[in-house]
Parts: sequence; C-alpha cells; structure tokens
Amino acid sequence: MPLRFRCDGAPLTAHAGVHHGDVNGPFREIAPGLREQITALRNLEWFHLVTDIHNARVRRDPRNHTFHSAHIVVAQPEIRQQRNDRHLSKVKNGKIQGNVPAYFDHNATTPVDPRVLETFTEAARDVYGNASSIHHFGQAAKQRLEGARRGVAKKLGASPREIVFTSGGTESDNLAILGSVRAGSARRKHVITTQIEHPAVLNACQELHREGVEITFLGVGEACVIDPDDLKRELRPHTVLISVMHANNETGAIQPIGDVAATAREAGITFHSDGVQAGARVDFDVNRFGVDLYSISAHKMNGLKGAGALFVRETAQIHPVLFGGHQERDRRPGTENVPAIAAFGFAAGLPPIDVGELRDRLEQGILASVRQARVNAKGSPRLRNTTNLCFRGVSGEAMIIALDLAGFAVSSGAACSSGSIEPSHVLLAMGQSETEAKSSIRFSLGAGNTVEQVDALIEAVSRICHVHRREKVYA
Repeated sequence: MPLRFRCDGAPLTAHAGVHHGDVNGPFREIAPGLREQITALRNLEWFHLVTDIHNARVRRDPRNHTFHSAHIVVAQPEIRQQRNDRHLSKVKNGKIQGNVPAYFDHNATTPVDPRVLETFTEAARDVYGNASSIHHFGQAAKQRLEGARRGVAKKLGASPREIVFTSGGTESDNLAILGSVRAGSARRKHVITTQIEHPAVLNACQELHREGVEITFLGVGEACVIDPDDLKRELRPHTVLISVMHANNETGAIQPIGDVAATAREAGITFHSDGVQAGARVDFDVNRFGVDLYSISAHKMNGLKGAGALFVRETAQIHPVLFGGHQERDRRPGTENVPAIAAFGFAAGLPPIDVGELRDRLEQGILASVRQARVNAKGSPRLRNTTNLCFRGVSGEAMIIALDLAGFAVSSGAACSSGSIEPSHVLLAMGQSETEAKSSIRFSLGAGNTVEQVDALIEAVSRICHVHRREKVYA
C-alpha cells in the first residue's frame, strides 16, 4: 500500500502539521483541533499537579467528581505567566511527585558522555585553527580531524578515506541519496526505498521525484520489516539506488540489509542504508554487510549535535549537494567543525551500551500491569534499547504529557515530527488505524537508565492508563 505523506508545507502552515496555537497558545488552553488536550489537562488535575483549571469545558464540581478527594481545593486564580512559570519550574527541577527526571527517549538524542564533552571543550579551546591552513595551527586542527576520521572508520570497519564528515544524519542521508542519484548520467532513473524511512530519506526521495526520478516505496506489514522478495520484484533496468534503513527509529525493527545488499550487488545498484539508530547501538561492519553508503550521527551515540558522517565506498560515485571549497575530498565543502568532530571520533570509540535486560523488564512490566497493551513489531528483530507499545483506548499525547509531568521523558515517534498531530507514518505503514497509531508510545533506553527508574516508569504508566480509561467511562 503506497504511503501518503505531506512534505510540501512551509513552517506554520496547515501542511506543516503544527498549528500556531500549539506553540503560541495560552498554557493549558485547548489548541484548535486538539481535542486530546482535554484529557491531558484532566490528568494534570488528577495527579495534583495543577489545581486551578480555568477552562469551563474541563472544570468539574469537586463534590460530584469521582476522582476528587476531599482535601483537594481550587487554588487562587493566577495570571497566565505565573501559571506557566510555576509549571515549567516543576518540570525543570524534576520535583513533580518527588521524582527525579528519568530520560527514556534515547532514540531522539542521547546525553553527552562527560569524556566526549571534555574532548570537545579541549579542542574548542586549544585547537582553533582552520584544518585547511598550512601553518602550525591549521595542521594541529587537521591532525585532530584525521584522528577522528580514523576513529569513525574503525567503528564501521571502513578506510578513513571512505569517511565524509557532515553536520549530522539528515545531511548524510541527503548527500547519499541526492548525491548518488545525481551522479548518474542516465536520463531515466528509479529509486527504491521504504514507507518507514526517516523523513530525511523520504523527503530527499520526494525531491528527486520532483526532478523526474521514479520512486518506489516498499511496504512492511505489521512486522515493520520489508520482504526482500518485494524488493526483487520492484527492480527495474533503470534502478540506480536502493535506500533501506538499518533499524527503524520508532519501533527498533531491524531490516534485512544483508539480503538487500546482496540483491543490490547482484544487480549492480548502489545501496544506501540510514544507520543513524543502528550504527550507534550495534556492532556493524560495512564490508561484511556490503553497503555502499551508510549514514551515522554523533548525537545518537552520546556525542554532540552538529556532527555526522557518511561512509562512501571507494567505488561509489556521489556529487556534492553543497558548493564551496574542496574540503572532504570535494564531497562536502565547508570549514570542518573540528571540536565537534573530535568529540565524535571519541564517541565512536565507546562500546555500545546494552540495555536489553532493562528494555525487556520495562516491556514485560507494562504488559503485565496494563490491560490491552501490546508491543508494536514484537515478533521482529529489534534494537535492544527500543520498545514501542500501543495502549488501546488511551491518548498517546495525553500520556506523554502526564509522564513528563511525573518526571519521565518518552515520545510518540521521531523527534523531527514530535510537533505534529498526525499519526506516525511508520505505524500506519504497519497497518494500524489512526486511532491505534495515536495511542502508541516509544520508550528508548540508554546510558543512565536504572532498574529503579524502569520500575517507577511501569507504575506511572499503569496509573495513567487506569485513570485515563476510568475518565472515559465517566466522561
């Protein structure tokens, strides 16, 4: 089934998926079209986080409301700024219900490792030359740059000459897709990708489509994994690129990229894989799997934002998508961000953190305590840090807000789309309804998560689901 998605909307337009009211509206007032916010506001009152509900459509008489206790009273009215400051202070300080904030959104970004930060700080302070300069300061910067290149290459099992530094995963994906397709001289071109890719891949393919390139989006089914036979059936004489992500950022489902690489190699087609999630969490060798282009990003592996890399096999041809100087062997112009790249090189040398036991504990605890909860893509091989659960009858948006106020950071999917009220395109591609997709939450673990945090999160999820469903009965 072909995927429908919108990528042509400018910021703050209807097609962008984010209404200005969501960003600029008064705190705790219902934004246009966001009826789910009503439930979120009620959750705040039930958990004694905010007692002054000003919206008449939400207010209940505490004498008649099943969930009000006798000791709860309505606070004196506050002006909007006072109310906002009080709420934000609670979230920032992590004092809601006595909880210390716990981060369960590592697929969006990861905390910076102190050693990585130290590497960045030292390089920013002491290595300030331009790596293209021939004097001492420039050569010192060049040395740090090439040291980081060797570190990233070692992580991927590549040659340092095959590593191109970029600003992050999005640029790496764009360089791989646009650069490789535009490098071909054929008039007719065809690209195969999947319905579950990150927007950096989907929108790059949409740009190629506007340039006249044919695009095929492979489906996945409820397992969130492509069928290699579907790929073979979609091959055409003029197919020039196959782009299949290594692991999905929302469900953690790992794709059969070894099979994809074999198919691409046999047909003489360039193969790109978005490894932004998997490259940070699994051991991977580009030669063993046979990819031609592989994207990674520093901030997914406890590095800093603003640094990424693209593996480009020596035999692969790409054209730059930016134009300027001759940096990165004419593949990516611009003065290199040496401090961030040096930190990236250090982060690449850190061993992947295995939180599989914690993930399983969280998953099993939630399934045991929350009725009608299920794991999305459960039967597929998944990243050991990721679980995506559907809570039937519960608003995912309301749960995210309630968990945030209880001290837990989780998400509904890709961080790049977290401001959108649209259901996840990944879950829709898996055959879920819009209601099911909007009732799903992603939990992604990493460095710093503990058994105590996991157990507290299980209890919070169970409590929130229970309250939410009881409210629907009495609403």
